[in-house]
Amino acid sequence: MSGIGDRFQQETKYYPDRMPARGSVWDAKPKLYKVYEDKPTIDLPAFEASKPMSLDQTLRQRKSIRDFKDRSISLGQLSYLLWASTGIQRVEHGYEFRTAPSAGALYPIETYVVANDVSKLEPGLYHYAIGRHQLEQLSTGDLRRQTAMAALGQAMCASAAAVFVWSAMFDRCKIKYGQRAYRYIFLDAGHIAENLALAAVSLNLGTCEIGALYDDQVNAILGIDGIEESVVCMAVVGVPA
Repeated sequence: MSGIGDRFQQETKYYPDRMPARGSVWDAKPKLYKVYEDKPTIDLPAFEASKPMSLDQTLRQRKSIRDFKDRSISLGQLSYLLWASTGIQRVEHGYEFRTAPSAGALYPIETYVVANDVSKLEPGLYHYAIGRHQLEQLSTGDLRRQTAMAALGQAMCASAAAVFVWSAMFDRCKIKYGQRAYRYIFLDAGHIAENLALAAVSLNLGTCEIGALYDDQVNAILGIDGIEESVVCMAVVGVPA
């Protein structure tokens, strides 16, 4: 039986003799960075791991961790994880390139953090302001139960020190790639999630990526509409048990 996923796969294929026409739409290009101008900001400290780990070691040690100790992670560790997963790596020819690749350098993925137990950070919801390498404080309070329930009741969202939530600003990518943009958006999210997983191993932390979630419940936690911007996936981070 053919479903919407099967139709999407077929209808977004490229063919040599039937490439879609691309109009001039760059005047309407969305902003590259989402910014919450009216929210308090938290500067993120510089952080370096005390014991460097080779990429080979990191790859061999990476695995999904679902059980965590009741211990906090430091603000410095969170800072490094944010930068390593999707922070600005270099500036070339006026463009700010990041640690993870993105189709057309359009960067449709936004990063939010539910802080459960991060030292020197109030529990609550934060948005990663990539351009400034800061956190924007969207709300305070214990979101453990709410986040876990939105992830189909997965308790690791309540026991982890932090939960990364990635959303997509669809128009950033659709403006160039049309409906095929959704393929690239999910690839972008995967690149970021893998960066996070490897960076966490290098800090002796554990992660587990989450795709099973109630989209609109997560969107409600983030305060986004689920249409122009919607959750794509999540990941937990903490000290392995």
